Formats: sequence, structure tokens, C-alpha cells
Amino acid sequence: MCKKNLSASVFNKKNVAGGAYSFFAAFFFLFIWHLLCVMKIAPAYMLPSPGRVLAALAGDFPLLVHHLSFTLFEAFTGLCISIVCAFLIALLMDSNIYIKKILNPVLVLTQTLPVIALAPVLVLWLGYGPSPKIALVFMTCFFPMAVSLSAGLASTDGEDVLLMKSFGASSFDIYRFLKIPRSLPYFFSSLKISASYAVVGAVIAEWLGGNGGIGVYMIRVRKSYAFDKMFASIALIVIFSFILLKIVSFFEYIILPWNKFSKRTYPKV
Repeated sequence: MCKKNLSASVFNKKNVAGGAYSFFAAFFFLFIWHLLCVMKIAPAYMLPSPGRVLAALAGDFPLLVHHLSFTLFEAFTGLCISIVCAFLIALLMDSNIYIKKILNPVLVLTQTLPVIALAPVLVLWLGYGPSPKIALVFMTCFFPMAVSLSAGLASTDGEDVLLMKSFGASSFDIYRFLKIPRSLPYFFSSLKISASYAVVGAVIAEWLGGNGGIGVYMIRVRKSYAFDKMFASIALIVIFSFILLKIVSFFEYIILPWNKFSKRTYPKV
């Protein structure tokens, strides 16, 4: 019990220390930014001060929230579709070696195509609604998760599979109790990357046109040379990308508590 309490204490201290380091890093970044503006090293129209950006964020907050609802819908929908498809493709590739040999080069080939270059084609095919944005988010998020899940499923020890088969386990049981739980750490690692890409991918797609979204807002304020509002929208993208990343980490903690505990460093007592 003493060892368990000490380990929990050490783990909590590490979390507090990590949060403090992040806070000081953000404070240092803002300080340097403010210093550049005060010393007029960068022109005000190119680099507005943090105070101006905060004022623009507060002044246009209702409008930004309206546009943000479009972006979050596109990002969340594309991310969810990519998660489902990544699971299906990874399971299909793991179940048959020939399917894996066919699909793996195709997956790699799709990543050689620049996603931004495909955005105008998606708009031409799907119009200016949310469909091309969702498709672009899907294309951005799908590959990391599919590849990581496939690698996680393939990392299962063959002896463990043989052991389960010797007890009469079916293929469904092997995937349910062995392969999928083993691949979940790989999945969450790739999901963190994809979650951070989702909002950015939606914004990039919105640059090509649409009725709403942070990308549309950025294009409008750029044309009016309101760069403080543009920086405010960038700050909003960063904030919500960070929130989405923390949500994924929270679900990882809930679904994989043993993975969190395995990372603890127990002190010698």
C-alpha cells in the first residue's frame, strides 16, 4: 500500500511539473511576441500584439463561434468516418495476407498525393458545402490510423494466438480479447496525430470557399487587412486543436488505464 501511494504521488508530481513547464513555455512565447511588437522589430500590420489579438478575439467572438461550429462539424465528422474506415481496413488487412499485400501499396501511394492539391478537385466534384471539407479531413486522418492499427494488430505475439486457439477460441474471440486490445495503444497514438490534423484540414478546405467556417472567416479578414482578426482565428484553431487532443488523451486514460499505469516509475522503498 505504501509503494502504491508513493507511486501515485510521484505520478501526480510529474503531471504538475509537466503542466508547469507547458505554462512557462507558453508564457515565454507570449513574452517574446509582445517584446517584438513593443520594440517594433516587426511592423504592427504584419505582427499584431497579443493584446490586439485578444481584443479582436473578444470583439468578434460571437461571429467566430458561428464559423467555428462549421469547422468543428466538418472536422469531427471526417475524423469519425476515418476512425471507422481505419478499423475496417486494418482488420481486413490483418485477416488476409493477400489483401494486405494489395492494400498496403495503395495506402502508401495515396499519401504521395498532396492533399491540398486535391482540394480543388473535391470542390469541383462535391460542391461548396461541407462534403469536400469532410472528405479532405478524412483523407488527412485516415492513413495514420490505418497504418498504426495494422501495425498494432500485426504486433500480437503468435504464441499468444496459438495459446488462445488451443483453448478453442474463435477468430472473433482472438480479435476481441487479444489483437484489438493490443493494438489500441497504437490506435490512440495515431488518433492524437489525426485529431490535431482534423481541424487544420477542415480550415484548409474552407479556404477554397463555402458558406461558413474559420477558413472562410480568415479569407474575409485577410482581404480587409484585419490581421489581428486573422491571428485571433489562428489562436482559436490552436486552442480547439489542443482541446481535441486532450479529449483523446482522456478517452485513452479511460479505455486503457493499464497503459497509463505501465508508464509509472515506481520509487524504491
